[in-house]
Amino acid sequence: MHAPLRRMNAVSQPQRYPISVEQYHRMGEAGLFPPDARLELIDGEILTVPPMGIPHRWAVAALTRAIIGSPLGGLVFLLPQLSVILSDFSEPEPDISLLRLPEDQYRTRAPVAADIVLLVEVSDSTLPFDRQRKMPLYARHGVPESWVVNIPNRRLEVFRRPEHGIYTDLQELEPGTQVRLEAFPDIAFDWSVALG
Repeated sequence: MHAPLRRMNAVSQPQRYPISVEQYHRMGEAGLFPPDARLELIDGEILTVPPMGIPHRWAVAALTRAIIGSPLGGLVFLLPQLSVILSDFSEPEPDISLLRLPEDQYRTRAPVAADIVLLVEVSDSTLPFDRQRKMPLYARHGVPESWVVNIPNRRLEVFRRPEHGIYTDLQELEPGTQVRLEAFPDIAFDWSVALG
């Protein structure tokens, strides 16, 4: 007579264990990451970000300077290369974040999705990742507008109007064309300074 079959556990295959933002912070405070590591937490996964090349650095610096010096500079709080918390399991680090005022609120807490006017990713070697992973992430969390500065193809890819986890309005702009944020449609901004 055969022994009765044991009931299998609900988890019969290896499963990914998602890391929460709180756990991620505790790991950082405990010194588990190298001090110079460039990391992001996306959908519970800790991802290593490749080092920035010269065109990437230039684009971030030039865009930051141009935004601060434009009329937009007085209407938003600009956060370069610092993280935003989108959910309990996602804390990405966009290249540039434009946040709602007043800026003093960010002295005591990290920015969250509801604070965001615009997120900008400067993409060179990370272009497929930024398009396929980060833009859907931002759309799922209701970020109203996101840009990809596409360095290889010298374009600005504008993602707007998130609905049901995807952006429904996509535009590509060529150098020399200005862009207007949906939040501030009266202000035209020359994004192509990012290309040098």
